[in-house]
Parts: sequence; C-alpha cells; structure tokens
Amino acid sequence: MEPPLLARRFLYIIAGLIVLTLAAGIGWNLFQDQLMRFAFVPGVRFDANVAGPAPDYARPATWLARPDLADDPSRWLPKGETRAVRPEVAVFYVPPTTYYGKASWNASLDDAESRKWLNVFGWSEASAFNAVGAVWAPRYRSAALGAFLTGAPDSAKALDLAYGDVARAFDVFLAQIPASRPIILAGHSQGTIHLMRLLHDRVADKALSQRIVAAYLVGWPISVEADVPALGLPACTAPGQARCLLSWQSFAEPAEPRMIREIFDAGPGLAGAPRKGTAMLCVNPLTGAPATAALPSANLGSLVPGKDFMGAELRPGTISARCDPSGLLLIGGPPKGFDSFVMPGNNYHVFDYALFWANIRADAAARARTFLGR
Repeated sequence: MEPPLLARRFLYIIAGLIVLTLAAGIGWNLFQDQLMRFAFVPGVRFDANVAGPAPDYARPATWLARPDLADDPSRWLPKGETRAVRPEVAVFYVPPTTYYGKASWNASLDDAESRKWLNVFGWSEASAFNAVGAVWAPRYRSAALGAFLTGAPDSAKALDLAYGDVARAFDVFLAQIPASRPIILAGHSQGTIHLMRLLHDRVADKALSQRIVAAYLVGWPISVEADVPALGLPACTAPGQARCLLSWQSFAEPAEPRMIREIFDAGPGLAGAPRKGTAMLCVNPLTGAPATAALPSANLGSLVPGKDFMGAELRPGTISARCDPSGLLLIGGPPKGFDSFVMPGNNYHVFDYALFWANIRADAAARARTFLGR
C-alpha cells in the first residue's frame, strides 16, 4: 500500500474518532441529567428490608472507626504526622455516599463495594481529625447515589432510613464517651446532610450544644440565611473560633456549578425559608475564614492519592483556595494528581477533604484549643 494512502486512511480514522468524541460530548451536554438518572437511579420500589436489618451499634462490627477497633482506617497517617495520645475531644464522623449501584435504594452493611469506599474515606477524610480526638464513624445503610438525582418519594424514604441509622449511632456514641467530653462533628456529602438534620433535631438540647467544638459540614450546599439559623451554631468567621460551622465545595476553574445550584434552589432550608436567592456558606479551609483568599503557599498539605489510594503523598504548597461571591470554593486550575473521579463542571467534590487535609487537621486543633481554654 502506498504511503500517501496509508496516511490518508490514518487521517480518516483520527477524524472519525474526533467526530465520535464530539458527538459523545454533545450528547453528554444535552442529556447528562437523563444519562445520570439512567445510570444511578434504582429501577425498583423502596423496600427497607432489602438493605438488611438496622445496625446494632453496640457491636463494634457496625463501626468503621472507634477507639477499640483493631482495624480502623481513621488512624492512618502520612509520614511525619502523629496521632493524639490522650485525646481530650471525641470526633463523630459521618462518611459520604458509598453505594453507587441501582439494585436497591440503600446499601446493606455487607455490600463489598460500599465497604471498600468506606475505608477510602476513613483514611482520606476521618484521619484528618486523629491528632485532636478519638474518631468514631458508623457504618450505615447509605442512600444510593441515585437518591440525589430524582425527586421521587422513594428518594426521601432512602435518606430517612440512612438518617435513622446515623441518629442511633450518635446516641450510642454519646453513651460511650464521658458526659463532659467536647465533640467535633464532621461529615461529607450525604454525611453532611445527616449531620445537618441531627443538629436541627437536637438544637434544643443546650447541654449537648455547649459541648460541640465545631461542625465540619463539607460537600453540601448550606444556606447562610435559610439553614444556619436552624442548626444551633453560627458560621465560622475566624480561624481558631470555637462553637461554629464550616462548609465548602471545591471547584477548579472554570467552574460550572449548575447541578449544585439546582439542589440549593430546589426547596426550603431547615429554617423554613426558601434557599433560592440566599448566600451559600463557604469557609475557606486554608484560612479558617470565609472572606480570605489563600495562595498555594498557605496549603500545609494535600493528600495526593496513590494507585491504591492508601499510598497517598502529603504534598504542601500546591493548591490555592478562595470563596467566590456565589459561595463556591475555587481552587484555580485543575490540580495535578487528582484526575480521577472529577464530577461534571470541574467539581472536585470527592476531594473536598484530601485537597486541604493538613489544614483541616491544623484547623481542628486550633478550634479545640480555643474551646478547651475557655
């Protein structure tokens, strides 16, 4: 075959691939909502029995992390970091969604894929707090990812089931720690939804409220006007401030937060007023304050995942952060080492903790020192 003909055929193949890629991109842009629902929304009716019986939180096996577990991913540390030897604070951490299937609306506790991801989030998120407190994290019957992609009644039932597990685990947690022990609450994504509801339900318990050092309500849009007043604590406004709330959602630029904005605008906040038109809470994890922007030099260390996730490297000084007027946390251009699991719109949701791991660690310690020194 003559070289020019070979070249022409090669160019035809490349052109065909470009056309297919463009067609896929156009299809995704036009039908991404429908495609996401098709991929993740369960096609069955909600049935609480499918996820198995309610966890018995008196059993250590129903916990991802607690002080007496031999295999606890929250105790993981990168090189050079140390855990608290005699922690004066107890941490209640609620993991994000770990069930991405569509066979049921909630994960069972023995779902292998869910358990794998729980371990990943245990070491990459909950571990940020092990320098300041003993970490407790329940395994719970997580609502499926598809529950967040539809307004069907089954979605609310799945979230109610998951919240029931978290609330019962919290009661066991409280019964197991000293009655005067200060508490840090930490969650991500679905875990934050359940912690917001927990704070709302327990806000009248002043004795409990007075014990909360801080609440890290990360990875879910929170309205300053329509949600925060119902949570019993104000938003954090300064580094080292105790008894306040932090929240952020990480986007690289250019950011396209359409999905987040639709969730935020869809309904009323916990205080009863509409969220639409209100400010979204953003506290910069690099500075501990909402209005202060930070250069990469302020980042004490991002957890850059290795091939097996556990082989992560703590890399300082590479990622900046600033809260923009819309309430997003912008981190500059797409960061190196975080290429997998980026969500549509340059949303780095999966890495909300990992991007700022060392700063979250230092932030929690500073707020605990303030609380304990009162």
